[in-house]
Amino acid sequence: MKSADIIQMVEPFNGPKTQDVDVAIRKVADTLHRLNLQIHQAVEAGASIELMRAHRVHNGRGQWGDQMVPIVRVPDAPTKE
Repeated sequence: MKSADIIQMVEPFNGPKTQDVDVAIRKVADTLHRLNLQIHQAVEAGASIELMRAHRVHNGRGQWGDQMVPIVRVPDAPTKE
């Protein structure tokens, strides 16, 4: 399987939800898919990418979400002699 392959799931999100929550979750999933494609391209171009949690947000009603920042490493360019 390639990182860009889509895994078909009957219902990937557990529990009952409103239409607003369903739309928001699907937007996150779509954005994450596009991010994974971009990470794959960056790795193919020679960068190393690691995602690290930068912050956790809470809504005060028991739900939370992690916000991420990329840690990017690129090899040093060879010096010209």
